[in-house]
Amino acid sequence: MAYSSAVLPLADNTELLLRGALFTLELTAIGAVLGISIGLVGALVQARNIRPFADLFRLYVELIRNTPFLMQLLCIFFGLPAIGVPVSAWQAAALAMVINLGAHATLIIRDQLQVIPVPRLEAMRPVLNSAWPALSNQIIVVMLGSSVCSMIATQELSFVANVLQSRNLHVFETYALTTLMYLCMALMIRQFLNRAGQWLFAEASTRRCASAPARD
Repeated sequence: MAYSSAVLPLADNTELLLRGALFTLELTAIGAVLGISIGLVGALVQARNIRPFADLFRLYVELIRNTPFLMQLLCIFFGLPAIGVPVSAWQAAALAMVINLGAHATLIIRDQLQVIPVPRLEAMRPVLNSAWPALSNQIIVVMLGSSVCSMIATQELSFVANVLQSRNLHVFETYALTTLMYLCMALMIRQFLNRAGQWLFAEASTRRCASAPARD
């Protein structure tokens, strides 16, 4: 039977799609804030070689970098209850995103610390300023990767799309619209992070320009 395309019958489900998108953005915000916080701690611990925590962070980074996000998610969702720690789908998804972003943020900030060593914690602003573009890209990567959270019935955008296409049978239209929504969210997040970086690190950029040697 030929595939019959029709006008996208999703007008009545706009609210569901927007809820799914909002849920995805909430997960991303949690992952970004807590993940970068973990990255700061991990980078400083490794840069100062504080034992045994530096070795633990190196193991953590290598483990996360070299395993699929889906496997990390499933290990959290099924592993924690197996050892007596109850966890909901939402909690498992948020924790997986925090852990994943934390590992990559540790690596990104650590690399910048090797270029711009700082003696004190309060002098970290230039390091974060240099690391911000890479951190912003990683936040978007994690947001896009959150689509696999639908595997554990986390009600983010991909999960909602799967439910809708099973109801209306317009598979292509549903997923095409979902893809467009992910694109819009990625562009929106990038724009927001660019503006946030300009605001957060404006003082650091001004100081760096003022301290730069003059050229003839």
